[in-house]
Amino acid sequence: MNNNTNGFTLVELMLTLVIFTTLISMIVPSLTSLYAYIRAELNIRKIQQTILFARNQAIAYNTRVTVCPLDGNSCSKNWHYNISVFSDSGQKYSLDGNDQLILQIGPFHTSDLVQYNRRGIRFQGDGLASGTNGTLSYCPEKFNSELSKAVIVSQSGRTRFSKKKIISCKNNSCHL
Repeated sequence: MNNNTNGFTLVELMLTLVIFTTLISMIVPSLTSLYAYIRAELNIRKIQQTILFARNQAIAYNTRVTVCPLDGNSCSKNWHYNISVFSDSGQKYSLDGNDQLILQIGPFHTSDLVQYNRRGIRFQGDGLASGTNGTLSYCPEKFNSELSKAVIVSQSGRTRFSKKKIISCKNNSCHL
């Protein structure tokens, strides 16, 4: 009698399952870190493009344009939930009267932090940012993540990415 059967034994299947589980447990943490890196990179670029868009709108229409997180019709300091771009011909940092909402982005990932050391960014009709230089930071998952990114806005209205290695989003301000 021929008892030769095709297939796997229970021991072979269990051994394969143990090896597969071990490999997956080693790969998943690095994928989580990769996801946070990509999320930070994409979102800081989206933020920079939004700031550049606002500056271009100010120049194109020769009007003051504000970039800030709106809470109702006023700018707040909670940059995590949204970033709005609007024409700001009335009261500063307020969407009122003839002001128009031009663009809104966000919200960002729930575990990430977005901080700016100012209430908002205002561009004049000539493209200059009124006020002083500012740094907007995006910190994935924790305030001192090594994957954090930042964009710097100068008084001339130009933006650039920070090259600092340590970027922090602590206490509603950025420590670079």
